[in-house]
Amino acid sequence: MRMSKKASIGVTGLAVMGRNLARNLARHGHTVALHNRSEQRTKELVEQFGDEGDFIPAYSAQEFVDALERPRQVVIMVKAGAPTDAVIDEFVPLLEKGDVIVDAGNAHFADTRRREAALREKGIHFVGTGVSGGEEGALHGPSIMPGGSKESYQSLGPLFEDISAKVDGEPCCTHVGADGAGHFVKMVHNGIEYADMQLIAESFDLLRGAGGYSPAEIAEVFRTWNSGRLDSYLIEITSQVLAHTDAASGKPFVDIVADQAEQKGTGRWTVQIGLDLGVPISGIAEAVFARSLSGASNLREASRGLGGPSRAPLTGSALDTFADDVEQALYASKVVAYAQGFNQIQAGGAEYGWDIDLGKVASIWRGGCIIRAKFLNDITAAYAEEPALPTLLTSGGFRKAVEDAQDSWRSVISTAVRLGIPTPGFSTALAYYDGLRAERLPAALVQGQRDYFGAHTYRRVDREGSFHTAWAADGRPESSA
Repeated sequence: MRMSKKASIGVTGLAVMGRNLARNLARHGHTVALHNRSEQRTKELVEQFGDEGDFIPAYSAQEFVDALERPRQVVIMVKAGAPTDAVIDEFVPLLEKGDVIVDAGNAHFADTRRREAALREKGIHFVGTGVSGGEEGALHGPSIMPGGSKESYQSLGPLFEDISAKVDGEPCCTHVGADGAGHFVKMVHNGIEYADMQLIAESFDLLRGAGGYSPAEIAEVFRTWNSGRLDSYLIEITSQVLAHTDAASGKPFVDIVADQAEQKGTGRWTVQIGLDLGVPISGIAEAVFARSLSGASNLREASRGLGGPSRAPLTGSALDTFADDVEQALYASKVVAYAQGFNQIQAGGAEYGWDIDLGKVASIWRGGCIIRAKFLNDITAAYAEEPALPTLLTSGGFRKAVEDAQDSWRSVISTAVRLGIPTPGFSTALAYYDGLRAERLPAALVQGQRDYFGAHTYRRVDREGSFHTAWAADGRPESSA
């Protein structure tokens, strides 16, 4: 370990993510102060990885703050919620105006906005920062989504851009927007991640349940897909998971894993905020609900005897084209999921006063993060060409790809329904697409119902204003509201 007088940045909270982020900074030539509630973790990091760069271990909050250059930059890597508030309360009395506190955990953006406003009054910059890529990304180069003030990014930006993933020489890091914008964008990223994973899982279920493929054969299908337009981190690791054989039983790994998917909450946050903003993110919602259903063991056990159709696998020409049809359905559904996510970011920016560049968001997701994928290059290009693009589904390349996929998309869902294979992700994506393109929706009838039982009024297509029909009166006269 090489010692230097002062550290350019400090990390407090040295569990896996904090430790790897600190190592990443040190590997890039930055002197890093280290602090953890448990002194042992600080000592272990220095003992194991001290030769990777300049670390300054600190065993008290005061010692940690004293080790930092001014303006001090403190990165917090602890559990969201009360633990984060506790660390902030511990360090704020030791800091000065102009210093920066970075929360790089998965905090709720509303908490970040609250903290940023409170610390701004004290003259301290609070930067809620989304970091995606897991423990490997934190060490080797994550996608980084800082919020906070523009002033704070002047000092933090070069460090974060330095340690972030790079795509075509460009850092996967940008200043997202004010106060909670960084954590908001990370939240939506995680929501899209839920949808992406659900769609991939449904593709596996279809290939196995309708196509009769073995996990090893499906792994090969996914490897093939990963060499084309579906090239992505999630498709890549899916092929590896499906190809893995359990050493203890000799069975395919996927068959010995309990079919109950867990979640940490960011997907739920995305759906809750989508409801608050009035943004239809049905694909993300169905992915969250699918995980909830998978974990409802008592409900599922009680329903085992419910009747359903035969699941006889496809044969003949239908089987010959099925994998290609599923690829088309997967691609189209993924476009819908990403379109919904970017619409939510757009709506959040409008609601909270954030000037978020959607093209830059797509750009920094191209590397380092869990949803990194080849087609994020196309999303980046779409927003560069039309910054105010209303939806990815109307962008030239995506529009044509989804239109070309329609027959396969609908055929796959029809097969799933006929065989009783649940495809909530595929189905809701298609319903969303059909809802957008419909000339008229049955919402007209819903408005009539609402006016009938609650006098909620309705609007007409032939003149301006709101109207109410006196449904209980003879002749049901209409009046302006």
